[in-house]
Amino acid sequence: MDYSGDLGQILGITINDDKTVAYLQFLKKEEKFSCTEDALLHFLRSEGIKYGIQQDIVKRFIVNPKEYYYSKTPVAIGIESQQGEDGRIKFSVSLDDDQRIKPAETEDGRVDYKDVTRLNNVRKGQIIAELIPPVPGKQGVAVTGDPIPYREGKAARFKVGKNVVLNPEQTAMYAAIDGLVTQTDKGKINVFPVYEVNGDVDYSTGNIDFVGTVVIRGNVLTGFKITASGDIRIVGGVEGAELYADGSIEVTGGIIGYNKGMIKAGHNVKGSFIQDANVIAGEDVIATQSIMHSNIRAGKDVICSGSKGLIVGGIIQAGERVVARIIGNPMSTSTSIEVGAVPELRNELQNLRQQIKDIMVNLDKTDKALTLLDQLASMGKLTPDKVAMRSKLGLTKKSNLEEINDIKERILDIEKALEDTGKARVDVMKMIYGGSRIVIGRYTKYIKDPISRMSFYYSEGDISMSPYV
Repeated sequence: MDYSGDLGQILGITINDDKTVAYLQFLKKEEKFSCTEDALLHFLRSEGIKYGIQQDIVKRFIVNPKEYYYSKTPVAIGIESQQGEDGRIKFSVSLDDDQRIKPAETEDGRVDYKDVTRLNNVRKGQIIAELIPPVPGKQGVAVTGDPIPYREGKAARFKVGKNVVLNPEQTAMYAAIDGLVTQTDKGKINVFPVYEVNGDVDYSTGNIDFVGTVVIRGNVLTGFKITASGDIRIVGGVEGAELYADGSIEVTGGIIGYNKGMIKAGHNVKGSFIQDANVIAGEDVIATQSIMHSNIRAGKDVICSGSKGLIVGGIIQAGERVVARIIGNPMSTSTSIEVGAVPELRNELQNLRQQIKDIMVNLDKTDKALTLLDQLASMGKLTPDKVAMRSKLGLTKKSNLEEINDIKERILDIEKALEDTGKARVDVMKMIYGGSRIVIGRYTKYIKDPISRMSFYYSEGDISMSPYV
């Protein structure tokens, strides 16, 4: 039966919530149902369906309506709106603590539990973050023909904190100083020149490598390392650790090295006491109370002039001056005080002399081998492989002799530098004990008996003394 004139009694239209799909369904089953294509299209329009009508579905419905008795059929499909994506900030450093604070894994798969913190170090002018622009949205069309609204993506904006700058287009953020990238309250991005740890440097913090100044409000425990492009300030003690600073290192609680680790500063090292430690300073090493059984190298002065002011044991090397209240002790503990040259030169001189000894030993072996081969040659018993060996040993001897000459020239240069001892002196404010050794430039003076309040300096080819004032 043709229902073209009254399809509303047999068919119904439903539309989904976002109006992008219209469904056609039978309201009741009619075995003899039929209608024309025009009638069905007219019915759809009368129900408000004006966009996205699926012509293939309409044609199939007309040909075989029974196929659709028991289903809801999408007869019109609109276009969904596309919501815009908000812009975002893409950081060149990680601000996620979960990513930054975890043990580092080495190439062979091992985990280094001392390397758990990777700081957001940046250099001046380095990009910190850039803006990713929003993705625009797109309007949709409902099956009713009405536009479907969409949300535009919002542009992200930098929250500028301290020591950061933006480019003229306001699309990128750069560091204005060397330092640590930190996100503070309300999302502000800052670069701070100081990194602080409120507690000990241990397995909870791991090793620290920072491009600015590091402040530790606690102790640095054995086996851990701090590297800083600025200063290192420890409000506590250092125990068998490694500290490397391009600036100065200050330790309020003192340094106990346990004969391992290293304290090295481009400028000064200062602490209340230094014990069993290796310390290198580009300028001064200052210990207010004591330096005991340590290896100290200072480009300028070593000063230990506090209320205790004691230097006992070890080797103290200073480019210019050593000042202490007491050097050595009544038990004649061996204590070496060396001034008058950059410590590196004195150590280089020692190494060069050892190199000459080693080369001379090898040269002696070479000479003995050549003598034996020469004897074989004189008897006509030199085989081809021995001829090759003889030639090789000859080249080795020549190389060794040339190396010895080069080393001797360098030794002469260093010895000339050691002669320049005008500023070099050792000032003893109270007492220097037997067992101590004073080295100024190339000259050495051994102290056998206690001497009080004395200054040692180079004069007229020897080490002279005068009362300390």
